[in-house]
Amino acid sequence: GGLHWTDVSMKELQVHYGFALCVDPVDPLRAWVIPAISDEIRVAAGRTLCVCTTEDGGQHWRVLRRGLPQENCYDIVFRHAFANKAHQMAFGTTTGNLFCSQDNGEHWQNLSNYLPRINCVVFS
Repeated sequence: GGLHWTDVSMKELQVHYGFALCVDPVDPLRAWVIPAISDEIRVAAGRTLCVCTTEDGGQHWRVLRRGLPQENCYDIVFRHAFANKAHQMAFGTTTGNLFCSQDNGEHWQNLSNYLPRINCVVFS
């Protein structure tokens, strides 16, 4: 009920801070987060874009990078700009990039660049 909290972040895997978080609607121990450096330094952790996932409530994390920019990346994702539905996931960045995955984030595809800042992504 929120009375007790456990830190499940892993600084060594860049899973320490991020605006964007998705939780599996069926399995509450399964979640995804898109790391950023901090609220003060709003860029992708390590200047690479990744999605980190856990299947055990944050005890262990995996870093997913396939199809995402891995150098000179300054994208971050705000909290309402990351969505999931079934096995599909999508997120939009503050620099106007839109990414989509059809396999729970294992592989990503860039659908569009140069859009205005994306503040919200929703599946209907």
